[in-house]
Amino acid sequence: MSRALVALLLTLPLVYGIFSFAPANMADNEKIKIAAMLGVAAIFMHRVYASHGRQKTANRTRVLIFGSGPAAQLIGATIKGADPHSDVVGYFPGPNEEESVIPQNNLITAHKSLTEAALELKVDEIVVALTERRGGSMPLRDLLDCKLYQIRVCDIATYFEKTLGQIKLDYTRAGWLIFGDGFNQGTLRTLFKRLFDIFFSLVLTAIFAPVMLLAAIVVSLESSGPILYRQTRVGFNGKVFNVIKFRSMRSDAEKDGKPRWASEKDDRITKVGRIMRKYRIDELPQIFNVLRGEMSLVGPRPERPYFVDQFKAAIPYYAVRHSVKPGVTGWAQVRYHYGATVEDCEEKLQYDLYYVKNHSLFLDLVVLFETVLVVLMGKGAR
Repeated sequence: MSRALVALLLTLPLVYGIFSFAPANMADNEKIKIAAMLGVAAIFMHRVYASHGRQKTANRTRVLIFGSGPAAQLIGATIKGADPHSDVVGYFPGPNEEESVIPQNNLITAHKSLTEAALELKVDEIVVALTERRGGSMPLRDLLDCKLYQIRVCDIATYFEKTLGQIKLDYTRAGWLIFGDGFNQGTLRTLFKRLFDIFFSLVLTAIFAPVMLLAAIVVSLESSGPILYRQTRVGFNGKVFNVIKFRSMRSDAEKDGKPRWASEKDDRITKVGRIMRKYRIDELPQIFNVLRGEMSLVGPRPERPYFVDQFKAAIPYYAVRHSVKPGVTGWAQVRYHYGATVEDCEEKLQYDLYYVKNHSLFLDLVVLFETVLVVLMGKGAR
C-alpha cells in the first residue's frame, strides 16, 4: 500500500502535466485532467486490491522447501505468515540432515531425486533451507536441472531478504554478502541522494519552522538548561559527529556519566519531552545535520560510541551500517519498535543491512512515507 501511495504522489502530477498539453479550446479541459487523474488513482487502488484483497488467487506460487530442520520450519512459518501469494507444497529432506522437525506427513520422500519431486509437484520455486551443507548435502546437479526447467532456486538468506525486507544474521554468510548483488554506492547514487536530502530538508524546514519555534519556547519555559541537546554519535565510515535534538530530558539526566537508553517510563524525561518524543518533534533539529552533510534523511540511526563498541564486539556485520550516512529515519525504524537491548539492536541491524544492501531513491521515498504514518500514530517512541 505504501508503494502504491508513493507511486500515486509521483504519477498524479505527471498525468496532470501530460493532459495540460491538450488543445486549449477543447471543451471541459479541466474536467478531462481531473478525470484522467481519478482514472489513474482507480487503477492503483484496483492493483492493491487485486494483490492483497484476495489471498486465494489462481496463480499462486508453489514453493518446495529443501530441508527438514529448524531452518526449513522457519521458512515455512515465514511463507505462511508473510507471503500470502505462496503455498508450501512440502519439504524435501536433505541427505545428511540429522534433526528433522517437520511432521512426517509434510515430508516428500516418495521421489528418487529433488528434480523428480519438483517436476511432479509442478513447483515454481525451491527454497534451499538445509541445516547441514557439508559432505555432499547439496545436490548441485539436481538444483541446476531444476533451474534449467525454469524453476526458481533461492537460498534461505535471499528468501528472507525479499519476503521480510531484512537480512537474517543467523542464515547469512560472508560469501553471500560479498558475491551477491547490492551494496551499490556509486557516484551517481551518492549525488542523487545528496540532492534529495537537501531538497526535502529545505521543504521540511519551511513546513516545520513554526513547530520548531514553539518547541524551543516550551522547552525553555518548562525547565532550566539548554534548548538544544548535542550528543556524540558515530556516523559515515565511523567518524563521530554531534547530533542535534531538542532537549527532552532533565539537564542532569546522565549526571553519573554513564550512557544508557531511555526506558518506557523514564523519569528523566520531562512532560514536554514526552510529547515531543511521541511525535518525534525532538528529532526535527537533525534536519540541520542533514544540511551540513553529516546525516541523510534516510539511513541507519546513528548510535553513541559507547554502545557501538559493545555492538561491534557482540553482533556480526554491525560495522557495515556505517558504510552509508546515518539517517533521521530509517528502514529499521519503520519496521521495528524502539530497541533498548542488544537483542533489539541485533533485530534492527537485520533491517539496516537490508537498507545498506538495497538502498535506492524509491526505497527512501517509501521509508519517508511510512515514517509519516508512524509519527501520526505515535508508535514506538520512548
